[in-house]
Amino acid sequence: QVQLVESGGGLVQAGGSLRLSCAASGRTFSNYNMGWFRQAPGKEREFVAGISRSGGGTYYGDPVNGRFTISRDNAKNTVYLQMNNLKPEDTALYYCAARASDYVRHDYGAYDYWGQGTQVTVSS
Repeated sequence: QVQLVESGGGLVQAGGSLRLSCAASGRTFSNYNMGWFRQAPGKEREFVAGISRSGGGTYYGDPVNGRFTISRDNAKNTVYLQMNNLKPEDTALYYCAARASDYVRHDYGAYDYWGQGTQVTVSS
């Protein structure tokens, strides 16, 4: 079992920045590919960003590419999502997820463990 706890969400004006954190516990963090997803009311859960076990590979969804940066610190068992130039359409509940199998995947069904989520609200 892997437990994931997100933090860092909040209310920010358009153009602002937030940094989300996801702290993992339970099993060896570096064995897992990690992803960030988001879900807005009435919409499907959407891939935001993913990072490979070592941190050497990073991947982004089209809506956030160039604005968000995913990173991880395996010594601290934590994955981060730096979000810059936020837009109202970024408003959603943000989840981190862990995947034991190889490769970062964009489909949320491929992930084994999920956090409870942290709310991000961007005002115009």
